[in-house]
Amino acid sequence: MEAGILFVLVMVMLFLGVPIAVSLGLSSVLVIAFFSNDSMSSVALQLFTSSQNYTLLAIPFFILASSFMSTGGVARRIIRFAIASVGHFKGGLAIASVLACMLFAALSGSSPATVVAIGTIAIAGMRQVGYTRDFAAGVICNAGTLGILIPPSIVMVVYAAATDVSVGRMFLAGVIPGIVAGLMLMVTIYIMARIRNLPAEDWKGWGEVVAAGKDAGWGLFLIVIIIGGIYGGVFTPTEAAAVAAVYSGFVALFVYRDMGPLKGIDWIPEGVSDRARIGFSASVYAVSFLLVWLMLSFFFIPGVSLSTRSQIGFGIALAMFILYPILRHGIGPGSLPGVLLAGLPIWGRNLGLMISRFVPALIHHDTHKVLVDSSRTIIMLMFIIVNALLFAHVLTSERIPDAITEWMLSMGFNWFTFLIAVNLLLLLGGQFMEPSGLLLIVAPVVFPIAMQLGIDPIHLGIIMVVNMEIGMITPPIGLNLFVTSGITGMTLVQVVIAAAPFVAVLFLFLIIVTYVPWLSTALPYALMGPEIITR
Repeated sequence: MEAGILFVLVMVMLFLGVPIAVSLGLSSVLVIAFFSNDSMSSVALQLFTSSQNYTLLAIPFFILASSFMSTGGVARRIIRFAIASVGHFKGGLAIASVLACMLFAALSGSSPATVVAIGTIAIAGMRQVGYTRDFAAGVICNAGTLGILIPPSIVMVVYAAATDVSVGRMFLAGVIPGIVAGLMLMVTIYIMARIRNLPAEDWKGWGEVVAAGKDAGWGLFLIVIIIGGIYGGVFTPTEAAAVAAVYSGFVALFVYRDMGPLKGIDWIPEGVSDRARIGFSASVYAVSFLLVWLMLSFFFIPGVSLSTRSQIGFGIALAMFILYPILRHGIGPGSLPGVLLAGLPIWGRNLGLMISRFVPALIHHDTHKVLVDSSRTIIMLMFIIVNALLFAHVLTSERIPDAITEWMLSMGFNWFTFLIAVNLLLLLGGQFMEPSGLLLIVAPVVFPIAMQLGIDPIHLGIIMVVNMEIGMITPPIGLNLFVTSGITGMTLVQVVIAAAPFVAVLFLFLIIVTYVPWLSTALPYALMGPEIITR
C-alpha cells in the first residue's frame, strides 16, 4: 500500500508542475510521516548522509570542468580537428560534428553541455555550406547524447553511487559502446549524404590534421589526465574530477587565453626570431610528451614502477628536445645549444605573465561568470540527486525492491525478458524525468533483481545510461530537444521531427548493447577484473 501511495504522490505532483526534486522529496516525507514505521529523524539522517557521499563529489567538479572547456574555446579547436580528420567524406561536416561531440563528451561528461558547445558552432557551419537546418539540428541533438555515454560521465557517477559499483569500471565500460554509437551515427550520416548528395569538405592534407591536433591538444589532454590518472593509480575518479576542474581552468585562462586577463595575448609575440621559436617549440613538445607518457605508460608497460616509467619518459623527452631542431628544421649540432637556449626568454615572458595575472584571473568577470553558471547547474542537479536518494531510501525501508524481485522471479522472468522490461520502464520514464533522478529511483529497484538473474552490474549500468541517452531526445521532457531548440530557433516539434531518423539508430544501438554484453564488459574485465558484489 505504501508503495502505491508513494508513486501516486510523485506522479500527481509531477503532472501538477511541481519541480522533480520537490516531488521526490515531499512525497517521501509525507509517506514517512503518515504511512511508514520509519522515524522522521531518518529524513534528516538520509539527507546528511547523501550530502556526504564521496562518489557524488565528482559531479560538481566535472560540471565546473565542462563549463571552463565550453567557454575557453576548446570546442572550436576540437571542431577544426574533426573537420581536418573526416571532413573530406560525403556529409563530412556532419560526420565531423559527431566526431567533435565524441571528443568533447570525453571532456565534459554532460550531454546538454556537448550540444551547446559543439552545436553553437557546428550547426552554423553546416548551414553555410548547404545543409538544411533540420538535418544539422538532428545530427547535433543526437550526437550530443554521447556526452553521458563516453567517459567521464556524470550519469555513470550517479549510477555508481546508487548501486555501490566501481566508477572506474563504469568509465571503462562506456568506451567501446560510445565509439560504436558514434560510428553508427557517422555511417547513417554518410548513407544519407550519398542519397541527398550532401557536400564534402576539401582534403587539406595531413599537415592540417597535425596542426589542428596540436591546437586542440591541450584540451584533449584532459582525456589523458582522467583516463590515465585513474587507471594508472594516480588518483581516484573523484580526485580525477577535481584535477580536471583545475586543469580546465588553467588551460582556459593561461594556455588558450580565450578568457580572462590574458585574452588576446599570444604565447609567442611578434618579431621573435626563428631560432627562438624552434627552441621554444622543442621544449613544448618534450614537456607535452613527458606528461602524456606519465599518464598513459601504465597501459603500455604494466607492472613497471612509476620511477622506472618516469626515467624512460624523461629519456625519450630529452631525445625529442634535442632531435626536433635537427630533424625538423635542419639545425646543425654546433648551433643546437644556442637554438635551445633562445627559447628560454619566451618561457620567462609567459611564466611572468601567468604569475602576475594569476590573482586577477581568479577574480576576472569571465571566471566569475563560469563559476556562477556552473554553480547554478550544480545546485540544481545535486538538489535533485539528494531528494532522489531520499526517495530511494523510502523504497528500501519499505522493502519495495525485495517485493518486486520476488514477484518477477515467481512470474518466471529470465534475464532476457527482464532486460526488455527494464528498457521499457526506462524509455517511458526517460520521457518525463531528468536522467540522474530517474536512475536513482529505478536503479535500487532493478539492481537486486538483475543480481538474482546473473546480469553483470556494469552491463546493467551501461544499458541504463543508453536508455537515459534516448530519454534526452524524446518528448516531452527530452533536455537535448530544448537545448537544440534554443540554439537553432526551431520549435520543439520541428526538433523532434528532425531528430527522429537518428533516434531510430540509437534504438538499434540500445538493442545491440542490451544483448551483446561483451561491448560493456570487455574493457573493464581486461583492465580491472569483474565487479564483485558483496550484498
